[in-house]
Amino acid sequence: MERVPYRSIPDMLRHSAAKFRALNAVQFRKNGQWVILSYAQFYDRALMVSRGLRKLGVKPGDRVAILSENRAGWIIADMGILCAGGVTVPIYATGTPDQVAYALSNCRVRIVFVSGRGQYRKLLQVRDSLPDLELVVSFERFLGEAALPVTTFYQLSEVDDPILDLERSEIESVMDSISPETPATIIYTSGTTGTPKGAILTHGNLVFDVWATHEKVGGVGQGDLLLSFLPLSHVFERSAGYYLPLSRGATIAFADSMEKISENMIELHPTIMVCVPRFFEKIYSRIYEAVHQLSLFKRKMFRHALSVGRRYVYARYIDRYVPLWLSFQHAVADRLVFSKLRRRFGDRLKFCASGGAPLDREINEFFWIIGVPVFEGYGLTETSPVLCSNSFDALRFGSVGTPLASTEIAIAEDGEVLARGPQVMAGYFRDEAATREVLKDGWFKTGDIGHMEEGFLYITDRKKDLIVTSGGKNIAPQPIENLLKRDKYISQAYVYGDKKPYLTALLVPTVERLLEFAQEKKIAYHDLEDLVVHQPVFELYRSRVEAVNNELAPYQTIKKFALLPRDFTMESGELTPTLKVKRQVISERYRDRIDRLYEGSDS
Repeated sequence: MERVPYRSIPDMLRHSAAKFRALNAVQFRKNGQWVILSYAQFYDRALMVSRGLRKLGVKPGDRVAILSENRAGWIIADMGILCAGGVTVPIYATGTPDQVAYALSNCRVRIVFVSGRGQYRKLLQVRDSLPDLELVVSFERFLGEAALPVTTFYQLSEVDDPILDLERSEIESVMDSISPETPATIIYTSGTTGTPKGAILTHGNLVFDVWATHEKVGGVGQGDLLLSFLPLSHVFERSAGYYLPLSRGATIAFADSMEKISENMIELHPTIMVCVPRFFEKIYSRIYEAVHQLSLFKRKMFRHALSVGRRYVYARYIDRYVPLWLSFQHAVADRLVFSKLRRRFGDRLKFCASGGAPLDREINEFFWIIGVPVFEGYGLTETSPVLCSNSFDALRFGSVGTPLASTEIAIAEDGEVLARGPQVMAGYFRDEAATREVLKDGWFKTGDIGHMEEGFLYITDRKKDLIVTSGGKNIAPQPIENLLKRDKYISQAYVYGDKKPYLTALLVPTVERLLEFAQEKKIAYHDLEDLVVHQPVFELYRSRVEAVNNELAPYQTIKKFALLPRDFTMESGELTPTLKVKRQVISERYRDRIDRLYEGSDS
């Protein structure tokens, strides 16, 4: 791989602003209309933020936080902070006041950008624990309180006053002083277990990962439109869904909301999307539910098309040879079936990237079959994040791909995945003990269990998540949970069994399917809490679990289960912002139900 051409993120932005000056950089909805900023305009907006921060006394190395949902202001603020030599501290918009206070106090933030009054109120609730906080900058206008001063993003940026040549020169001089070793951001881990830690990522970490990821996957350039909807607070969206497209002359369009992603895809016709597995799981489930409603003839045609499509994908991308007869069959299947399914995505998608959690192999294959390639990759907050990825040139289903250039992967004696490369963090902020625990001789201990086959990395599970039964069996719960979630009646699944004689599960029904079943069986109920305890419902789920058990080894099977009346959510603290299950939270919250599943056992 050729040398990374940028020293820092601001250096990368300056190059893009000069090279792609008139191209569309950012697109967002305001008052019902789409607003577009060119690369030149976006760069100027970032410099305006930087000018405002400098006037407030922000110096290189100072930490400035962003507590906001996704919006154009988020990335303009981030670039403004970085151009001033500051360190961006992204805070999840779904965080509780106490979680927000922990991160802000731990890194001694003086200034916080917020989306509006809702996030400002969180800060007010914990004002006494934030002695370093001096000012809030809001993307939306509202009146603050004397205890915590507020200014607007507009006032800080002084948008009506163009950047003067002298101001530009002064800011760019600061940008020139930023080295690859300079900290760019402190990202607090989502904390599936224990207290969140602030991972320090340098400019060198980030620009390498952006450059090497594109060299690996390719396909991003002028004319591409990336639909952004994952939290920018997470490094996956920030690196792959924000920095990378801006380094290549592509356009970032912000989705109206999580609920309107389907509408936005049809309206905007994106070419690239960065997603988490839950996104694909839901679409997969909806497609199969729609197929279930088709006539017998059309269902058979659909299954035949999938069979042809699977052979074609393996021939083209694994074996690298497609017989003429298979090409013809695939062309027919694509015209009759797959092209209609792709319309749900706007009919222009070149590929999607999936990360944050394991993607079920069958679901991944399905999207490749219908002509929506999904590159499953692997990485962590501490690795900026990408370590490995699949691509058109190197693809193995079930794996997370091969390492990026200049990136080494090793497997420890206990199966833990170790990584070494330019994207590995500098350490944890103000936590030398935790840093020493995970960084040894240049190797980063990922905490994941995996193995290598023909250069491809396969992840089994999180080291801390492995279930060791009382019989001594080591079991990874995530593959079993993915099998369960593939069922149209199951929205979420949590498998338990550590130090127990057998596995049990907590299942969250797919509400729409369950209500249809209740109507069909004429079950009388008051609410979901009442419905999930009805015997016909229990028998339905017992049969679904037994079907999954048939695909598992005897020691992996689910012996008992309980139905929950509501889904796991971020708001309840049961999911991380990337929709990974917080196992410790769930096991503690549903302790009574889990214990009842083991009553009468020898545990």
